[in-house]
Amino acid sequence: MDNLDNPAEDVLAGVGPRLRALRRARSATLAALAKETGLTASTLSRLENGKLRPTLEQLLPLARAHGVPLDDLVAAPPTGDPRIHLRPVRRSGLVLVPLTKRAGGIQAYKVIYPPADRSPTMKLQTHEGYEWFYVLDGHVRFVLGEREFRLGAGEAAEFDTRIPHWIGSAERRPAEVLTLFGAQGERAHLAPAGH
Repeated sequence: MDNLDNPAEDVLAGVGPRLRALRRARSATLAALAKETGLTASTLSRLENGKLRPTLEQLLPLARAHGVPLDDLVAAPPTGDPRIHLRPVRRSGLVLVPLTKRAGGIQAYKVIYPPADRSPTMKLQTHEGYEWFYVLDGHVRFVLGEREFRLGAGEAAEFDTRIPHWIGSAERRPAEVLTLFGAQGERAHLAPAGH
């Protein structure tokens, strides 16, 4: 049967190359993606090469791992609506709202930190890359190595993420920031719990 007669086959045929491009844009290996999604490296390879027809059960964890809507994986036809539909992600007590929709490169997020009295235990983290953030609302407690800062609305910080760091609300109300980070930062902040 010709793909012109079966548009679903045409859509599914493009999933593999999109999956491969998303994984490579994140510099992720098949083994790392397998660990993140619960799928085997062999299954991921077969999906990327078009040797296995993707199922919804496979596509959902892949969309989550890559931080893209399911529509992006299957290249759903445009609806004529130019707005970006923001889908918040909850991780470690934070709410992260993606503001960009492309794989790889610098990503923009609005991050909402819970009130200081409801914040998870302060655990400094490190990862490759640089990060920049701008405080939109509230006050932020920012720990960078041995130093600690308090930033208010309108203040920004940029830092090397190889230095142990932690960011959280400094008050009994949420703090909101606009943040930019690369693929390494995205993996560090958006990896599912336990990874």
